[in-house]
Amino acid sequence: MDSSTIYYVARHELTVNIRNKWTVIFALVFGALVVGISYVGIIAEGFSGMQSFTRTSASLLNLVLYLIPLVALTMGTLSFTGERGTAELLFSQPVSRTEIMLGKLAGLFLAMALSMLSGFLAAGVVIVSSAGTEGILRYSYLVILSLLLALVFLSLSIVVSMANSRKAKAFGTALFLWFFFVLFYDILALGVTLLLDGPRANTFLFLSIFGNPVDLVRVATLIALDNVTIFGAAGAALIRFLGGTAASVLMLLSILGCWIALPVLTARWLLQRQDI
Repeated sequence: MDSSTIYYVARHELTVNIRNKWTVIFALVFGALVVGISYVGIIAEGFSGMQSFTRTSASLLNLVLYLIPLVALTMGTLSFTGERGTAELLFSQPVSRTEIMLGKLAGLFLAMALSMLSGFLAAGVVIVSSAGTEGILRYSYLVILSLLLALVFLSLSIVVSMANSRKAKAFGTALFLWFFFVLFYDILALGVTLLLDGPRANTFLFLSIFGNPVDLVRVATLIALDNVTIFGAAGAALIRFLGGTAASVLMLLSILGCWIALPVLTARWLLQRQDI
């Protein structure tokens, strides 16, 4: 595998996406939402004004979990189901299909990462100027986990694109994945626990976390923020089940890595069997 080929494909993909108006719109909207949430804070509880980094991270978690997967699936599907003639020209070049796929994935991720980092950085500058640097390390954890979540769903979008030849079907599948992982999965998991007794229900709930990258990021963020106690006894049991705070975060990050690698390998397998 030629790393220089991956680099040039990634650079081209990054340039194309930076010039894309939807990438710019996402950057502006995401930045405005991050800064806005940082300022408004938990107004429902009677607070207003600029929050600290820790409180901002907790407030931003739901925004990240809902918006990032949707944008990543949309951007990835749009890129990998582009114009047929353009795809044929690209894959006719004397480079391997795997190099092209990895280059496009890297370029897409860099474009999305730049958009996200601009929003996080803008909020960070405002928070530092108003509330100091307390909790900035925990804020950094949220940023890193958000980037990993974006990469997971970009990887899933490649599988969706490789498995569906028609663009409309690919977008429909991508939206279904967003609905399943973000909205339906937890309801399904809770429903299954109703059919199990106490110990088995608890074990199933713990294990179900690993089947959803959104839940992995949610739990890892709460552990990093020392907020896993909002789950009560279940939160403490989760930490014990995973082997402590540090071991829990490392295990969750490892599973997230699998959620990135397995879709990429699956997409590579599908791509090698396509007639382009």
